[in-house]
Amino acid sequence: MVEMLGSSTVPSEALDPVNARMRSMPTTVLSSTLEGSLDWPDATVVSGDAVDVIARLKEESDVPLRSHGSLSLNRALMAAGLVDRIQVTIFPVIAGQTGVEPIFQGAADFDLDLIESRTFDARTQEFIYHPTLHP
Repeated sequence: MVEMLGSSTVPSEALDPVNARMRSMPTTVLSSTLEGSLDWPDATVVSGDAVDVIARLKEESDVPLRSHGSLSLNRALMAAGLVDRIQVTIFPVIAGQTGVEPIFQGAADFDLDLIESRTFDARTQEFIYHPTLHP
């Protein structure tokens, strides 16, 4: 996220409101290789089994947790039944040549119930779903 949003030295006023809010929130980084402090405000590095860590954080947190950046982590959390909502933002482009990895490749099958949706700029749309493991 530091590469995408900039280091902690970038003033929040220089970021768009969504990214400034994301950077201002407490952050837990799951890693088996990182140690010490990170160039991110209010970030904590935690090691261990990701599913166990997230299950514990979910029980302890008064606010909903969000996961960004790791397809394998998100797939593992979905398989463990720890995902309450999936937010899908559609950016209208086709990346047939430059796309790297299908987001849900290798994931289990889930039924998705639409909770809410919105259109941002006549192009970009956001859909929020509740996932249920498909029998």
